[in-house]
Amino acid sequence: MTDNKPAGTGGAWDWGRATGVGSMPGGDAREAAKTVTGTFAEPGAGMPHLAELPARGPGADMIGRTTGMLVELYARVEPSGWRVGDRPGRDTRRAVAWLGEDLDALEEFTQGYEGPLKVQVVGPWTLAAALELRNGEAMLSDPGACRDLTGSLAEGLRAHLAQVRRRVPGARLVLQLDEPSLTAVLRGRIRTASQYRTHRAVDRQVVESALRDVMAVHDGPVVVHSCAPDVPFALLRRAGADGLSFDFSLLTERDDEVLGEAVEAGAKLFAGVVPGTEGPLSDPAGSVMGVRTLWRRLGLNPGSLADAVAVTPSCGLAGASPAYARAALAHCVRAARSLADNPE
Repeated sequence: MTDNKPAGTGGAWDWGRATGVGSMPGGDAREAAKTVTGTFAEPGAGMPHLAELPARGPGADMIGRTTGMLVELYARVEPSGWRVGDRPGRDTRRAVAWLGEDLDALEEFTQGYEGPLKVQVVGPWTLAAALELRNGEAMLSDPGACRDLTGSLAEGLRAHLAQVRRRVPGARLVLQLDEPSLTAVLRGRIRTASQYRTHRAVDRQVVESALRDVMAVHDGPVVVHSCAPDVPFALLRRAGADGLSFDFSLLTERDDEVLGEAVEAGAKLFAGVVPGTEGPLSDPAGSVMGVRTLWRRLGLNPGSLADAVAVTPSCGLAGASPAYARAALAHCVRAARSLADNPE
């Protein structure tokens, strides 16, 4: 755990038994907020989240949205992606405006709400891999720039969490850091601007320290999400993550030991078992069959399953149709209820 967070924060927390990953289809903030809160806001059903709507364009995408939160660090859209600039410009203003629109919608549909509420931001390493310096190379290439980025993100995140608390005063906030590029950063797989080489792997202790610094901003539970293969679960736990969010289909038996230890220590697993893209949905019990199998393989108490696992889509739902997104989130709730009713 971080120095600023008491050990066991996550274990004693009411996370809810189902939630979304973050992104939703379309560009209507009110419709997205209505769907998310309507699906998850019932006591015990799940955990609503602040929806992201990347279909609106640059600034609503996960990188642009988080870039708009940074303090004294600005970025603009170039043909190659988001690049650091000297001052806030049109792209930064657009990101801030869209986030404000999303917060307005969330506030409207959470009047009187008391319970867990999840907010998502991009973590420092996926951000460093995506943001470009003025020379076109990723910020990842410059250790000093990475430190500045981590500090800026921490300050911006502190202000963002405070704003969400003001708008939804009854909420108990859960912070999700999105780190889909983390494994590639650790293994030296992020390509340079030329695409002919890759940036050097970042030392694991440096990675862990930056994650810990960002997590320390929040005095409640923190979950880290990655829908990439080979998530470094042990590193995330050492950095202070109370919850681990992942695409369940990408797990291997190599992950068993660290996941078993995490659960026994009170961590929450956010199991992405519902497809994030269009397709037929199985029956709810079938969706969580693999989770039950994992529990048996780990030798864990079936009675702990419903409290230790939250059911989610495998990744964000931005690429789905609105109808499928609604069905997928509702399916998560039903699958979680199946786990609770029949853990074995």
